[in-house]
Amino acid sequence: MKIAVLPGDGIGPEIVAQAVKVLNALNLDISMTEAPIGGAGYEAAGDPLPDATLQLAKDADAVLLGAVGDWKYDKLERHLRPERGLLRIRKELNLFANLRPALLYPELASASTLKPEVVSGLDIMIVRELTGDIYFGQPRGISTLENGEREGVNTMRYNESEIRRIGRVAFDIAMKRNKKVCSVDKANVLEATELWRQVMIELSAEYPEVELSHMYVDNAAMQLIRAPKQFDVMVTGNIFGDILSDEASMLTGSIGMLPSASLDANNKGMYEPSHGSAPDLAGKNVANPLATILSAAMMLRYTFNDEANAQRIENAVKKALALGFRTADIWTEGTNKVGCAEMGDAVVASL
Repeated sequence: MKIAVLPGDGIGPEIVAQAVKVLNALNLDISMTEAPIGGAGYEAAGDPLPDATLQLAKDADAVLLGAVGDWKYDKLERHLRPERGLLRIRKELNLFANLRPALLYPELASASTLKPEVVSGLDIMIVRELTGDIYFGQPRGISTLENGEREGVNTMRYNESEIRRIGRVAFDIAMKRNKKVCSVDKANVLEATELWRQVMIELSAEYPEVELSHMYVDNAAMQLIRAPKQFDVMVTGNIFGDILSDEASMLTGSIGMLPSASLDANNKGMYEPSHGSAPDLAGKNVANPLATILSAAMMLRYTFNDEANAQRIENAVKKALALGFRTADIWTEGTNKVGCAEMGDAVVASL
């Protein structure tokens, strides 16, 4: 198994180091090669996605990513900022399907800001389209009008095949779960998502066992807080999925618990925590590495088809939590507050 390891910026190197530690503890036939991306890529090669990093990612079977971004790069030209490297690698590898599970561990029910009875037993899979929509649509940019006023333009657009392929991912996942798909759109005002709804309805005919429902994005945001356990699989576009998956993360107690997978048509994937680089926490050994460790478990499951070792990692995380180990973001009175490296050690000890 050839894995490209891209630690990135901020807390990225710290959390990735713990995931690598866990993968090594499995004693599998794995080759891991590290390269810079984001701000680290800019520092190393003047580019947030250096050519060598992109080539390494293309040659690898899977990519393990930390996080990108730092406030000190905000004054760079847009194409040189760390986030552009992340968008480019997703596009270059054609990683169109982003899977973000929101699973609440029983030990963390009290860490959620919602009442335990609202979130206990939560298990949602959010399927987000990742290479289209307003983040990539053309035309885009900032221009000056004839009257001298500046105008910013971004374009939301989807074609039928893009919608169909992400819909198929969602329906296939639902077939292995509770056979419910909620498609989130804004079809009442946005033509791009009117087409989205039409294609989802057409596609559902191929999956008669799956119950398809539709929800406007504003209502979906409200329902995630009001009654989140009504959802099984949610499928939506790039910008809506970006927002809803971060909202869902807080149902689980901390975004530091949420892994993610970004897959191409052949299940080659890039695996990363759902959270950002948190540069204010970098170097302090306080970050939560569990989302990154759980992302490594998703890598074994989706790219390498190794369900047994994926479950070994997930069970080790559960055991570490059951033993009371907590990083600061999920700590509650009576549990054992530990640092990033110590949490990684606790997971390894629980394998």
